[in-house]
Amino acid sequence: MFGASLFFACNSSKKITTTAPVQAEKRVGSSHVEEVISSKNLLRFEYNFYNANTEKILGNYDQALRLYLTSLDANPKSAAAMYEVATILEQKQNFQQALHYSKKAAMLDADNIWYQELYINCLKENRRWQEVINAYQNLIKKRPNDIEYYYELANTYLLIKKTDEAFKIFDDLEKRFGFNKDISLQKISVFQITHHTDKAIEETKKLIKDNPNESSYYGILGDLYQDKGEPSKAFDAYKKMLDADPDNPYVHISLANYYNKQKQDSKAFEETIIAFKSKDLDIDTKIKMLMSYYYTTAADTQFKTDADTLCKIVVQVHPNEAKAYAIYGDFLYRDKKPAEARIQYRKAIELDKEKYALWNQLLVIDSELSDNEALLKDSKDAIELFPTQPLPYLLNGVTNLQFKNCNEAVTSLNMGKDYVLDNPGLLSQFYGYLGDAYYQLKNYTESDLAFDNSLKADKNNIVVLNNYAYYLSLRNVNLEKAEAMSKRSNDLDPNNSSYQDTYGWVLYKMGKYNDAKIWIGKAIANLSTINGTLQEHYGDILYKLGDTENAVKYWENAKKTGEASDVIDKKIADKKLYE
Repeated sequence: MFGASLFFACNSSKKITTTAPVQAEKRVGSSHVEEVISSKNLLRFEYNFYNANTEKILGNYDQALRLYLTSLDANPKSAAAMYEVATILEQKQNFQQALHYSKKAAMLDADNIWYQELYINCLKENRRWQEVINAYQNLIKKRPNDIEYYYELANTYLLIKKTDEAFKIFDDLEKRFGFNKDISLQKISVFQITHHTDKAIEETKKLIKDNPNESSYYGILGDLYQDKGEPSKAFDAYKKMLDADPDNPYVHISLANYYNKQKQDSKAFEETIIAFKSKDLDIDTKIKMLMSYYYTTAADTQFKTDADTLCKIVVQVHPNEAKAYAIYGDFLYRDKKPAEARIQYRKAIELDKEKYALWNQLLVIDSELSDNEALLKDSKDAIELFPTQPLPYLLNGVTNLQFKNCNEAVTSLNMGKDYVLDNPGLLSQFYGYLGDAYYQLKNYTESDLAFDNSLKADKNNIVVLNNYAYYLSLRNVNLEKAEAMSKRSNDLDPNNSSYQDTYGWVLYKMGKYNDAKIWIGKAIANLSTINGTLQEHYGDILYKLGDTENAVKYWENAKKTGEASDVIDKKIADKKLYE
């Protein structure tokens, strides 16, 4: 639909939280009835009602509800208290009880519009449509000049598929108020919803006749002809729209839509470019159009070049809008150009550093590019700006581990884990890296505790299962536990050479040399290149099995890779195992 889109809807679910004043005199229908209550009950009512209002303001809705109900015990015909009870019940989604109290409030004070609207809203929530219609009809009788209630009544008729009654409402509006563009636009919207395209076209022509210089009406007419399958008439309407307002960018959007439907892609793109180059077309509209390209080009690469062109135009026309660079970054990242995407995200952050989503994407790209220096700085900046977001702490901790800054890593990880809510996988990662950091600091008690907490959060954290088992084997402690964890990691990922190596090494430490030989052999077979650690481990196992000659060969292979232990030369020279 062209820029001046039609909306057929008024507020249909109003949440009324205003406290109605307590009045001595109550209305029932149109007559005044003096309520006589004892002084004692009046004081009790006012005390509880006042305290209920206080609790409601403080957000203590259960306590407020209890006090409002207590106030009704003192004054059973207080419309104000009925209204407040109904409001809280509605917010708690107890719609049936809310209807009960809202109906009483509406009956007790028929002239209070807040009570009537709450009652209608409760009727809607209970899907009592005929009563909704009756209530709106009563409101229209009381307030015949309030056009909103006519719209609401028509909307209700449409909801229950009584389109003829909805049309009558608009006819009545036009008779009562005369020709009005707002009413006319609502009628067009109803005609479109109900697929009465010819009536919508007729009504649009009336709009144009009333105001022939309003270009948007020609756009509406063109769209209607498009829907009807009359492209030549649609094109004529768009041309008139262009004549009426040649600088209006929405004209070119309508023409672009027209050419798209005619499968004239190049002309459609030309019109889109004209619209995008206009500063009068707001950036949000451009972003919405680009998002359409984003989803389309994800499956069909034909228009990726067009999307890139439009992104560049947006940043040229709107150089001070963060969202212009952000959307361009999204396209580049999607197209596997992380370095180029990062440039755009950084520009967006320069203009609006308070958007966490931009920082999140920046940190992810830093990590993907293995740019640890940038990740260390960016994660620190993100922590300062967003101290309750856990991811920057995690990435800061991991990066400090990469730089062997283990104490800094422990600090970041311990702080960040406390901000993880309802995300056991992420919490498991925090504890897993804490286990690594404490291990590097030789604080084995805290390391084991962190790893245990990680597996409590996620028993299938395969990295922790492997690393924890390996660390225990290096320390030669809790080997049965290490064996169980390592076996589980291999069950979860059967062909991972690193996990097979760990399992083989745990078995070696337990003295199960034949089993160890099998698992280290699997690890070696799963690698296309020679790994020094695996070669040395296999040599150690062969030595334990009495095959010293072949053990030395594997030690020599390990030495050639430069990945062997510090005692590899001594092993080879003495033909003896040193651990």
